[in-house]
Amino acid sequence: MKGILLAGGSGTRLHPMTRACSKQLLPVYDKPMVYYPLSTMMLAGVKDILLISTPEDLPNFKRLLGDGSQWGIKLSYAEQPKPEGLAQAFIIGADFVGKDRVMLVLGDNIFFGPGIRRLLAAAKAREEGATIFGYPVTDPERYGIVEFDENGKVRSLVEKPKQPKSRFAVPGLYFYDNDVIDIAANLKPSPRGELEITDLNVDYLNRGKLNVELFSRGFAWLDTGTKDALLDASNFVAAVEKRQGLKISCLEEIAYYEGFINRDQLLERAASYNNDYREYLTHVADEPQSW
Repeated sequence: MKGILLAGGSGTRLHPMTRACSKQLLPVYDKPMVYYPLSTMMLAGVKDILLISTPEDLPNFKRLLGDGSQWGIKLSYAEQPKPEGLAQAFIIGADFVGKDRVMLVLGDNIFFGPGIRRLLAAAKAREEGATIFGYPVTDPERYGIVEFDENGKVRSLVEKPKQPKSRFAVPGLYFYDNDVIDIAANLKPSPRGELEITDLNVDYLNRGKLNVELFSRGFAWLDTGTKDALLDASNFVAAVEKRQGLKISCLEEIAYYEGFINRDQLLERAASYNNDYREYLTHVADEPQSW
Protein backbone atom coordinates (compact mmCIF):
# COMPACT_ATOMS: atom_id res chain seq x y z
CA MET A 1 0.00 0.00 0.00
CA LYS A 2 1.14 3.53 -0.86
CA GLY A 3 0.46 6.63 1.22
CA ILE A 4 -0.43 10.19 0.25
CA LEU A 5 -0.08 13.00 2.77
CA LEU A 6 -1.92 16.08 1.52
CA ALA A 7 -0.37 19.20 3.03
CA GLY A 8 -1.41 21.92 0.61
CA GLY A 9 -3.73 24.89 0.86
CA SER A 10 -3.09 28.49 1.81
CA GLY A 11 -4.23 28.31 5.45
CA THR A 12 -6.20 31.55 5.22
CA ARG A 13 -8.10 30.79 8.43
CA LEU A 14 -4.78 30.98 10.27
CA HIS A 15 -3.55 34.28 8.81
CA PRO A 16 -1.30 36.05 9.64
CA MET A 17 0.51 32.95 11.02
CA THR A 18 0.47 31.22 7.65
CA ARG A 19 1.21 34.12 5.31
CA ALA A 20 4.82 32.94 4.92
CA CYS A 21 4.57 29.35 6.17
CA SER A 22 2.42 26.29 5.47
CA LYS A 23 0.07 25.57 8.37
CA GLN A 24 1.37 21.98 8.40
CA LEU A 25 4.76 23.36 9.40
CA LEU A 26 3.39 25.21 12.42
CA PRO A 27 4.18 23.68 15.82
CA VAL A 28 1.68 21.56 17.70
CA TYR A 29 3.32 21.70 21.13
CA ASP A 30 6.74 20.10 20.57
CA LYS A 31 6.57 18.95 16.93
CA PRO A 32 5.67 20.32 13.50
CA MET A 33 2.05 19.63 12.64
CA VAL A 34 3.01 17.37 9.73
CA TYR A 35 4.64 14.89 12.12
CA TYR A 36 1.23 13.84 13.43
CA PRO A 37 -0.40 12.64 10.17
CA LEU A 38 2.94 11.17 9.10
CA SER A 39 3.01 9.15 12.32
CA THR A 40 -0.48 7.82 11.54
CA MET A 41 0.78 6.46 8.23
CA MET A 42 3.78 4.87 9.91
CA LEU A 43 1.53 3.26 12.53
CA ALA A 44 -0.44 1.74 9.64
CA GLY A 45 2.79 0.23 8.35
CA VAL A 46 2.85 2.44 5.23
CA LYS A 47 6.44 3.26 4.32
CA ASP A 48 6.24 4.63 0.74
CA ILE A 49 4.67 8.08 1.05
CA LEU A 50 4.03 11.00 -1.30
CA LEU A 51 3.72 14.43 0.31
CA ILE A 52 1.73 16.92 -1.78
CA SER A 53 1.98 20.64 -1.07
CA THR A 54 2.24 24.01 -2.78
CA PRO A 55 5.26 24.89 -4.95
CA GLU A 56 6.20 27.56 -2.40
CA ASP A 57 6.09 25.25 0.63
CA LEU A 58 7.61 22.05 -0.78
CA PRO A 59 11.24 23.17 -0.25
CA ASN A 60 10.52 23.67 3.46
CA PHE A 61 8.98 20.21 3.78
CA LYS A 62 12.00 18.71 2.04
CA ARG A 63 14.34 20.49 4.46
CA LEU A 64 12.35 19.24 7.43
CA LEU A 65 11.67 15.65 6.38
CA GLY A 66 14.27 14.81 3.74
CA ASP A 67 13.85 11.46 2.00
CA GLY A 68 12.49 9.79 5.15
CA SER A 69 15.39 7.33 5.44
CA GLN A 70 16.16 8.53 8.98
CA TRP A 71 12.85 6.89 9.98
CA GLY A 72 13.18 3.90 7.66
CA ILE A 73 10.57 5.18 5.20
CA LYS A 74 10.64 6.61 1.68
CA LEU A 75 9.30 10.13 1.10
CA SER A 76 8.55 11.61 -2.32
CA TYR A 77 7.13 15.04 -3.11
CA ALA A 78 4.69 16.54 -5.61
CA GLU A 79 3.19 19.97 -6.25
CA GLN A 80 -0.44 21.02 -5.96
CA PRO A 81 -0.36 24.38 -7.78
CA LYS A 82 -3.92 25.26 -6.74
CA PRO A 83 -6.08 23.78 -3.96
CA GLU A 84 -8.79 22.27 -6.14
CA GLY A 85 -10.18 19.67 -3.75
CA LEU A 86 -8.96 16.76 -1.67
CA ALA A 87 -9.74 14.23 -4.39
CA GLN A 88 -7.21 16.01 -6.61
CA ALA A 89 -4.54 14.22 -4.59
CA PHE A 90 -5.29 11.02 -6.54
CA ILE A 91 -4.87 12.78 -9.86
CA ILE A 92 -1.57 14.35 -8.82
CA GLY A 93 -0.42 11.07 -7.25
CA ALA A 94 -1.71 8.67 -9.93
CA ASP A 95 1.73 7.67 -11.21
CA PHE A 96 3.04 7.32 -7.66
CA VAL A 97 0.18 5.03 -6.64
CA GLY A 98 0.44 2.94 -9.80
CA LYS A 99 -1.54 -0.28 -9.34
CA ASP A 100 -1.38 -0.27 -5.54
CA ARG A 101 -3.98 0.52 -2.92
CA VAL A 102 -3.56 3.84 -1.17
CA MET A 103 -4.01 5.54 2.19
CA LEU A 104 -4.72 9.28 2.30
CA VAL A 105 -4.19 11.46 5.38
CA LEU A 106 -4.77 15.20 5.56
CA GLY A 107 -1.83 17.17 6.89
CA ASP A 108 -3.78 19.05 9.57
CA ASN A 109 -5.42 16.03 11.21
CA ILE A 110 -4.22 14.45 14.47
CA PHE A 111 -5.39 11.01 15.63
CA PHE A 112 -4.69 9.59 19.07
CA GLY A 113 -6.30 6.91 21.15
CA PRO A 114 -6.43 3.29 22.27
CA GLY A 115 -6.46 0.65 19.56
CA ILE A 116 -5.41 2.94 16.73
CA ARG A 117 -2.92 0.42 15.33
CA ARG A 118 -5.58 -2.32 15.24
CA LEU A 119 -8.05 0.04 13.57
CA LEU A 120 -5.54 1.07 10.93
CA ALA A 121 -4.43 -2.51 10.34
CA ALA A 122 -8.01 -3.67 9.75
CA ALA A 123 -8.63 -0.89 7.23
CA LYS A 124 -5.35 -1.56 5.47
CA ALA A 125 -6.10 -5.29 5.21
CA ARG A 126 -9.22 -4.76 3.06
CA GLU A 127 -8.30 -5.64 -0.50
CA GLU A 128 -11.38 -4.08 -2.12
CA GLY A 129 -13.45 -0.96 -1.68
CA ALA A 130 -12.91 2.07 0.51
CA THR A 131 -12.75 2.58 4.27
CA ILE A 132 -13.55 5.90 5.91
CA PHE A 133 -14.22 6.77 9.54
CA GLY A 134 -16.90 8.50 11.60
CA TYR A 135 -16.38 10.75 14.61
CA PRO A 136 -19.09 12.54 16.64
CA VAL A 137 -18.75 16.35 16.64
CA THR A 138 -20.75 19.27 18.01
CA ASP A 139 -20.49 21.31 14.79
CA PRO A 140 -21.26 18.86 11.96
CA GLU A 141 -22.06 21.63 9.48
CA ARG A 142 -18.29 22.21 9.14
CA TYR A 143 -17.54 18.71 7.85
CA GLY A 144 -18.47 15.94 5.48
CA ILE A 145 -21.15 14.01 7.36
CA VAL A 146 -22.12 10.33 7.26
CA GLU A 147 -25.75 9.42 7.99
CA PHE A 148 -26.83 5.95 9.13
CA ASP A 149 -30.19 4.20 8.90
CA GLU A 150 -31.90 2.41 11.78
CA ASN A 151 -29.84 -0.72 11.07
CA GLY A 152 -26.55 1.09 11.24
CA LYS A 153 -25.94 1.01 7.48
CA VAL A 154 -24.67 4.10 5.72
CA ARG A 155 -27.55 6.03 4.17
CA SER A 156 -25.81 9.10 2.80
CA LEU A 157 -22.70 11.26 2.72
CA VAL A 158 -23.10 15.03 2.57
CA GLU A 159 -20.40 17.70 2.35
CA LYS A 160 -20.85 20.52 4.90
CA PRO A 161 -24.66 20.28 5.12
CA LYS A 162 -26.60 23.34 6.28
CA GLN A 163 -29.00 21.07 8.19
CA PRO A 164 -26.98 17.98 9.20
CA LYS A 165 -28.90 14.74 9.65
CA SER A 166 -26.08 13.26 11.70
CA ARG A 167 -23.29 14.44 13.96
CA PHE A 168 -20.77 11.92 12.65
CA ALA A 169 -18.07 13.78 10.75
CA VAL A 170 -15.69 12.06 8.34
CA PRO A 171 -12.09 12.76 9.47
CA GLY A 172 -9.22 13.24 7.06
CA LEU A 173 -8.18 9.58 7.02
CA TYR A 174 -9.09 7.31 4.10
CA PHE A 175 -8.17 3.92 2.63
CA TYR A 176 -8.91 3.02 -1.01
CA ASP A 177 -8.38 0.25 -3.51
CA ASN A 178 -6.84 1.14 -6.86
CA ASP A 179 -10.21 2.07 -8.37
CA VAL A 180 -9.84 5.44 -6.66
CA ILE A 181 -7.49 6.62 -9.41
CA ASP A 182 -10.10 6.25 -12.17
CA ILE A 183 -12.93 7.50 -9.96
CA ALA A 184 -11.02 10.68 -9.09
CA ALA A 185 -10.10 11.26 -12.74
CA ASN A 186 -13.79 11.24 -13.69
CA LEU A 187 -15.11 13.49 -10.91
CA LYS A 188 -16.76 16.78 -11.83
CA PRO A 189 -16.00 19.93 -9.81
CA SER A 190 -18.61 20.81 -7.19
CA PRO A 191 -20.34 24.22 -7.03
CA ARG A 192 -17.34 25.24 -4.91
CA GLY A 193 -15.12 24.47 -7.89
CA GLU A 194 -13.41 21.57 -6.13
CA LEU A 195 -13.08 17.83 -6.63
CA GLU A 196 -14.82 16.74 -3.44
CA ILE A 197 -13.65 13.74 -1.47
CA THR A 198 -17.29 13.25 -0.46
CA ASP A 199 -18.30 12.75 -4.11
CA LEU A 200 -15.56 10.16 -4.44
CA ASN A 201 -16.79 8.33 -1.34
CA VAL A 202 -20.39 8.50 -2.61
CA ASP A 203 -19.26 6.63 -5.73
CA TYR A 204 -17.97 3.81 -3.51
CA LEU A 205 -21.20 3.95 -1.47
CA ASN A 206 -23.36 3.63 -4.60
CA ARG A 207 -21.36 0.58 -5.65
CA GLY A 208 -21.77 -1.03 -2.23
CA LYS A 209 -18.04 -0.86 -1.54
CA LEU A 210 -17.84 1.74 1.22
CA ASN A 211 -16.89 0.70 4.75
CA VAL A 212 -17.36 3.13 7.64
CA GLU A 213 -15.66 2.54 10.98
CA LEU A 214 -16.61 4.59 14.04
CA PHE A 215 -13.93 5.78 16.41
CA SER A 216 -14.54 4.51 19.91
CA ARG A 217 -15.37 6.69 22.89
CA GLY A 218 -12.25 8.31 24.29
CA PHE A 219 -10.52 8.46 20.92
CA ALA A 220 -9.23 11.91 19.96
CA TRP A 221 -9.44 13.43 16.49
CA LEU A 222 -8.11 16.98 16.29
CA ASP A 223 -8.50 19.17 13.20
CA THR A 224 -6.02 22.03 13.52
CA GLY A 225 -7.40 24.33 10.83
CA THR A 226 -8.34 27.26 13.09
CA LYS A 227 -6.38 29.19 15.72
CA ASP A 228 -8.53 27.82 18.54
CA ALA A 229 -8.25 24.26 17.25
CA LEU A 230 -4.49 24.67 16.92
CA LEU A 231 -4.24 25.85 20.52
CA ASP A 232 -6.52 23.04 21.72
CA ALA A 233 -4.35 20.48 19.93
CA SER A 234 -1.16 21.86 21.48
CA ASN A 235 -2.71 21.86 24.94
CA PHE A 236 -3.98 18.30 24.45
CA VAL A 237 -0.58 16.97 23.37
CA ALA A 238 1.16 18.85 26.19
CA ALA A 239 -1.25 17.50 28.82
CA VAL A 240 -0.86 13.87 27.70
CA GLU A 241 2.91 14.03 27.34
CA LYS A 242 3.49 15.76 30.68
CA ARG A 243 1.15 13.41 32.52
CA GLN A 244 2.37 10.14 31.01
CA GLY A 245 5.95 10.96 30.18
CA LEU A 246 5.33 9.54 26.71
CA LYS A 247 5.45 11.48 23.47
CA ILE A 248 2.63 11.54 20.91
CA SER A 249 3.72 11.05 17.28
CA CYS A 250 7.43 10.77 17.98
CA LEU A 251 8.58 9.52 14.57
CA GLU A 252 11.82 7.97 15.80
CA GLU A 253 10.02 6.02 18.52
CA ILE A 254 7.39 4.74 16.10
CA ALA A 255 10.04 3.80 13.54
CA TYR A 256 11.96 1.88 16.20
CA TYR A 257 8.98 0.00 17.62
CA GLU A 258 7.64 -0.81 14.14
CA GLY A 259 11.03 -2.22 13.14
CA PHE A 260 11.78 0.43 10.50
CA ILE A 261 15.06 1.34 12.24
CA ASN A 262 17.27 -0.48 14.75
CA ARG A 263 18.58 0.58 18.15
CA ASP A 264 21.84 2.00 16.79
CA GLN A 265 19.91 4.14 14.30
CA LEU A 266 17.61 5.31 17.08
CA LEU A 267 20.57 6.37 19.21
CA GLU A 268 22.11 8.13 16.21
CA ARG A 269 18.91 10.14 15.84
CA ALA A 270 18.92 10.86 19.57
CA ALA A 271 22.42 12.29 19.31
CA SER A 272 21.23 14.78 16.68
CA TYR A 273 19.09 16.57 19.28
CA ASN A 274 20.20 18.91 22.03
CA ASN A 275 17.02 18.99 24.12
CA ASP A 276 14.58 16.66 25.87
CA TYR A 277 14.17 14.69 22.63
CA ARG A 278 17.68 13.27 23.13
CA GLU A 279 16.84 12.16 26.66
CA TYR A 280 13.51 10.70 25.60
CA LEU A 281 14.88 8.69 22.67
CA THR A 282 17.76 7.40 24.77
CA HIS A 283 15.24 6.21 27.34
CA VAL A 284 13.21 4.48 24.60
CA ALA A 285 16.35 2.66 23.43
CA ASP A 286 17.18 1.47 26.95
CA GLU A 287 13.80 0.14 28.05
CA PRO A 288 12.03 -3.08 26.93
CA GLN A 289 9.74 -2.59 23.97
CA SER A 290 6.10 -2.36 25.09
CA TRP A 291 4.50 -1.36 21.82
